Amino acid sequence: MRIDKVDKKRVATRERGLKTLGSLEDLSALIRQNEVREVLIALDSKDHARLLDIIARCSGHPVGLKIVPDLYDIISGQARTNQIYGFPLIEISPVLMPAWEEATKRLIDVTVAAVALLAGLPIWLLVAVAIKIETPGPVLYKQERVGKDGEHFNIIKFRSMVADAERAGPQWAHKRDPRITRIGWLLRKLHLDEIPQLWNVLAGHMSLVGPRPERPMFVDELSREIPLYPRRLKVRPGITGWAQVKHKYDESIDDVRKKVKYDLFYIENMSLRMDMKILFNTVSHIFLGKGR
Repeated sequence: MRIDKVDKKRVATRERGLKTLGSLEDLSALIRQNEVREVLIALDSKDHARLLDIIARCSGHPVGLKIVPDLYDIISGQARTNQIYGFPLIEISPVLMPAWEEATKRLIDVTVAAVALLAGLPIWLLVAVAIKIETPGPVLYKQERVGKDGEHFNIIKFRSMVADAERAGPQWAHKRDPRITRIGWLLRKLHLDEIPQLWNVLAGHMSLVGPRPERPMFVDELSREIPLYPRRLKVRPGITGWAQVKHKYDESIDDVRKKVKYDLFYIENMSLRMDMKILFNTVSHIFLGKGR
């Protein structure tokens, strides 16, 4: 809850004159009922489980979170420092980007997506013909993903596998995967299979840079396992991201888990400058042939 007028003596005197509104189980309801905007967390440095529980209960509410510095280690450097009356606090999930940066980021997304789709149209048509000639089936592949604020949308890619690749259910692609076609291997190596996602960018479902969108089943599973995971849904997912330039291609759910810390770092430190750095690294990876 935001504190506008505070008696410094009462702040310095622990719990004196403070009213207990409820227990931890009531936190979500109290935030909603009292229109809380700031949550201050002061726990013992060993009480990591309770801290994660509090963060999980605050997920989905438009609140700022601040914790005492001795719990900083479990956030893995993904926060900014702040103060209240000289008392140092760690701010979790502050305002992600100033309004002008957010508007500029969206303008860059739309401009780059439109130019890339139009300028490369002859190449995309050749890719479509090559996919159609090699194996029967649709040129484009659609799959349900979870975007900003939990919105579901269909991500679009050039098909790089045989048409019935998932007839036995969802599976992770791996090295020498027999389901991947010859043209599919080339598309993945050059990241050209991702190009149709520029339509998702124009539609507002995605950004050029952000956490990769996951399938609903994985979002549900990881949200239960990792209390901080739902915070990835505070921003538009991206075609590329900090996790993609810092970690290898996903081959298992464990890879997704490892990438979460990179996604959270990006969210806490996102800026136009960081986006440019990620885009530069992504282009470098493509030219060095580090794709899959």
